[in-house]
Amino acid sequence: MLFNPKTNEKIAFTILRLSAALVVFFVIAILAYVLYNGLGALSIDFITEMPRSRMTEGGIYPAIVGTVYLIVISMAVALPVGILAAIYLNEYAKPGRTTWTIELAINNLAGTPSVVFGLFGLAMFVKYFGFGPAILSASLTLALLILPVIIRASQEALITVPKEYREASLALGVTKWQTIRKVVLPAAIPGMVTGAILSVGRVAGETAPILLTGAAYFLPRLPDSVFSQFMALPYHLFVLATAGTNISQTRPIQYGTALVLLLIVLGVNLLAVTIRNHYKKKIKR
Repeated sequence: MLFNPKTNEKIAFTILRLSAALVVFFVIAILAYVLYNGLGALSIDFITEMPRSRMTEGGIYPAIVGTVYLIVISMAVALPVGILAAIYLNEYAKPGRTTWTIELAINNLAGTPSVVFGLFGLAMFVKYFGFGPAILSASLTLALLILPVIIRASQEALITVPKEYREASLALGVTKWQTIRKVVLPAAIPGMVTGAILSVGRVAGETAPILLTGAAYFLPRLPDSVFSQFMALPYHLFVLATAGTNISQTRPIQYGTALVLLLIVLGVNLLAVTIRNHYKKKIKR
């Protein structure tokens, strides 16, 4: 051993601090870059107006509405399904071939590229179920995309709940489901919300799945229903930056769109963090 234990500990903590500082530096650098370039384009008109002149002028209101639709619907589908699946796997399922198969499927889904989900959504929701290129097709596809993240985060949250909580509740004659609903879930909610936060960021930023299931290149109107085509901020940004009619002319709109997307994700995440902190305080009481 080259150093004594105290020296090794100092070296380890120094490396950890440098790693954390490096991560924070890159996050701040990216945010500062987008903020510096996009702040000039940000205005009330930019947020509330329809795009004009093949997206070289006007605002991004339809893309904002479409993105919010995707986040709300996909989370409304994936969150309850993911939490219920995690409850089954952690609280009810016994070790065996069936449980192993489900776990393997979740792991495979977590590592599947998003474009594959897009192709599946195109075949299943757009074609087979006949939803067509629409908000519903894209939202269900994104729900499948984030499902493994929610399941894993919920499982980890359930595992962290001490077994004594369950045993004490069951010893009082409470049923297993009542124990899970009244004792286990409230204690696990902070961890589950963390999975939801990660999922929101992925839903808001994915391009490939929505490109194949309903996102429109230029659609200067709001969707009439969940069966309508839509614009979305990530695809809007992708088009402006790679295939727009005048990429240099739309540069401010590109950065403005990126900034609005970051602000939406930040706003939803702050809401989720507030909910998580609320339940953490309740647990401590």
